[in-house]
Amino acid sequence: MSKGIIAIAVVLILALVFGGMYVSTKNELVRKDEAIKASWAQVDNVLKRRFDLIPNLVETVKGFAAQEQTVFGDIARARAAMSGARSPNEALAANDQLSGALSRLLVVVENYPQLKSNETFMRLMDELSGTENRIAVERQRYNEQVQGYNVYVKSFPNSIFAGWAGYQPKDVYIQANAVEREAPKVDFSKPAEKK
Repeated sequence: MSKGIIAIAVVLILALVFGGMYVSTKNELVRKDEAIKASWAQVDNVLKRRFDLIPNLVETVKGFAAQEQTVFGDIARARAAMSGARSPNEALAANDQLSGALSRLLVVVENYPQLKSNETFMRLMDELSGTENRIAVERQRYNEQVQGYNVYVKSFPNSIFAGWAGYQPKDVYIQANAVEREAPKVDFSKPAEKK
């Protein structure tokens, strides 16, 4: 065999190997990117479940705490922001706003002991608690998907192929906001006042 044919064969083999690696990496990037989207859809699903529970909870509390209109307005604004969110970042910001409003609602509830014993309210609180747990689990799964994707995209030689295919690391991890990082303050020394 001549040196020219051997050189062409080596180049073709290298091209096939390199092309196969590129195709394999691109397919894996597509799979991981879609897994992130599916995981976000599940986070969004449980956020919407909470979103749908809140009007029932608010109406139950309103019956006992009619003068607490500020909190109800905050919840309504947060729900409007949540329904208008167009991206994961907007949804997360609206969710933070909604979490803060719900925290304020729970403070209102502390001032109404007869509400805490109401069966409807207790059922709604159980549903909301279960939903919050689901949200935490789905957030964790989403973050794990993003982490797996980012590790794959940043690893060599995947980083080369990812750059050629237009895939970049994602920075949309779900993190606790400043309010959620603070430890709640529980004070049993003061009995709740009836209003």
